[in-house]
Amino acid sequence: MVKVLAILIVIALISAAFYSGLIVRRYSIETDKIPKGHSIRIVLVSDLHCKVYGKDQSKIKRMIKAENPDIIALAGDIVDKTAPIEGAKLFLEAIKDMAPIYYVTGNHEIKRGEVHKIKELFKSYGVNVLENSMQKVNIRGVDLIVAGADDPGCGISNWYKEICDSFLNLKDAEEYKILLSHRPEKADFYSTLPFDLVLSGHAHGGQVRIPFLLNGLYAPHQGLFPKYAGGLYEFENYTLIVSRGAYSSLFLPRIFNPPEIVVIDIEGIR
Repeated sequence: MVKVLAILIVIALISAAFYSGLIVRRYSIETDKIPKGHSIRIVLVSDLHCKVYGKDQSKIKRMIKAENPDIIALAGDIVDKTAPIEGAKLFLEAIKDMAPIYYVTGNHEIKRGEVHKIKELFKSYGVNVLENSMQKVNIRGVDLIVAGADDPGCGISNWYKEICDSFLNLKDAEEYKILLSHRPEKADFYSTLPFDLVLSGHAHGGQVRIPFLLNGLYAPHQGLFPKYAGGLYEFENYTLIVSRGAYSSLFLPRIFNPPEIVVIDIEGIR
């Protein structure tokens, strides 16, 4: 009986470790920049890499729609540098009428070598493509600023200065301010910017996780034991949320690290 139980536990652990089904991960934030009783729901998708979930992206469409988002934020690498782009097209078709969509490039869109065409593709589906730019919006009575930074690989000679110059005028803005920027390793730099919330991806959850012990083994541009592999990180003047990404592959298994879409509820307490 003990042996059977041990075998069952091992099987359960292995199944959990290599589970690669798409999940929903949730975070809640409170802010005094939004009136009490008001809230905004953001669905964050990052690092899809053209992967298809169900016929014509039916699975990921159903999951996002069920969350009734006010905003859909696409934080880069929706397109892969080599994979057929049809998966991204199907994804954009699936979500185009759900909510306002905001998108920034990731390193894979840049590496594909046709970033202008990719941006035009996104625009053709009604997506707001943010290129070191911002938009003021009012959603259900809540004033927001949604901004986005192009990936650092886009060819700008001084990316840091460009970002600072682009958003300097937001310093005294009273609205709740959100920045989409693909790379979480720039976390210290984001603290110099006038944003309340930064949404990133890129790290793929550190690929390998050990619950309660290790939040990530390796991430691009962070190396071993990345500091910002995935999750919610509180800084003195802003909150960083890093998606663990929506991509999975048999050739590069994720361990205790299933692909995810992220749901963020921002609650007003003013």
